[in-house]
Amino acid sequence: MKPSNRSAHIRPLATTAMHGRAEALRHAGEPVIDLSIAISHFAPPAAVRGAVAGLLAGEAPAQYTEVAGALEVREALCAKLRRENGIEAGVDEVILANGCKQAYYQALYALTDPGDRIAVFRPYWPAYLASAALLGLEVVLADLPDAITPEALDAFGDVRVLVLNNPHNPTGVVHTRRELECVRDWALARGVAVIVDESYEHLLFEGEHLTLASICDWRGAGVVTLFSASQSYAMMGWRIGFALANAALVESMQALQGPITAGVPHLSQVAAIAAFDGGPQPALADDYRARRDMVLRRVAGASWMAMRSPASGPYLWADVRALTLDTVAFAERLLEQERVALMPGESLGMPGFIRLGYIADERATLMEGVDRLLAFGARLAQDKTTLEYR
Repeated sequence: MKPSNRSAHIRPLATTAMHGRAEALRHAGEPVIDLSIAISHFAPPAAVRGAVAGLLAGEAPAQYTEVAGALEVREALCAKLRRENGIEAGVDEVILANGCKQAYYQALYALTDPGDRIAVFRPYWPAYLASAALLGLEVVLADLPDAITPEALDAFGDVRVLVLNNPHNPTGVVHTRRELECVRDWALARGVAVIVDESYEHLLFEGEHLTLASICDWRGAGVVTLFSASQSYAMMGWRIGFALANAALVESMQALQGPITAGVPHLSQVAAIAAFDGGPQPALADDYRARRDMVLRRVAGASWMAMRSPASGPYLWADVRALTLDTVAFAERLLEQERVALMPGESLGMPGFIRLGYIADERATLMEGVDRLLAFGARLAQDKTTLEYR
């Protein structure tokens, strides 16, 4: 039987597809170094492991919970919002989801109708566009400016929703209070809802993270804030995300989640309490900062690549336009010749750039991957010079 017309047009996310290819090569015995995705080499915090030990040992049954999450979990998340983000919220304004992707999809579903336009800065996380396509939305793109201004936001024109990623994937930019105030004032003046993805709120190396909802009437303005345990607590496989929104939006998101997945697994909800109660993980952030600096020192002499130091996040974003704009072909050849996987900028809306995840594996493996990349790029640069000379 043939797939339906609508499903025939769905494509896997480029980020997960590249990771899948790298894993397939590894299983085939190839010495692949996967820099295409950020999977932490850290274990989840001890408090998380201890919190679920009883359930894993069968001392208590894992339960079905309310779709939005068990009451005690939502109470703990409200305490986290009060303690860390300066936000007072009720349990009916919080919903747990199976990762930030699900929370984003449900928020977008609750805020839009087919044919509406949403605004997204590029480079972007590919799931932002994929979810919009599934919902029949038009995406308006603009380059992420050095600083968000009213003029930069006006470039989007008439939109229903602005999607903001703070801290930003893949550039590592952390937006300032002034920028967030600009977003707040612009959105309120135009009646634009804002979905703010704050998945990397604790992966800070420089600067200070501020939650947009803490400086605005988030209930009245239709601001939805997304949080995740994945990167901040090395819990990628636990699939824990949650959203803060006004009660009416949470009710709509819950109505969608119920028939699809129901509540997040009880085991992950118990882990979520321990994770978010634990606050920032300084050892994890310090390790990532050291890795970031190691890579930046190693690539500093590459004439064909410019890599800025990110203020946050598990990725490095590099400009290779001096070498090529076709980073899809660049990534394919790199994987074929050097067995190194990375993410081409086209997948995130920016040809001529590449994204490297630098938090997986041992440091020696990471640096070997970087050295393979540098050797590959140097060969291409030499070939390009030779060809241009001819």
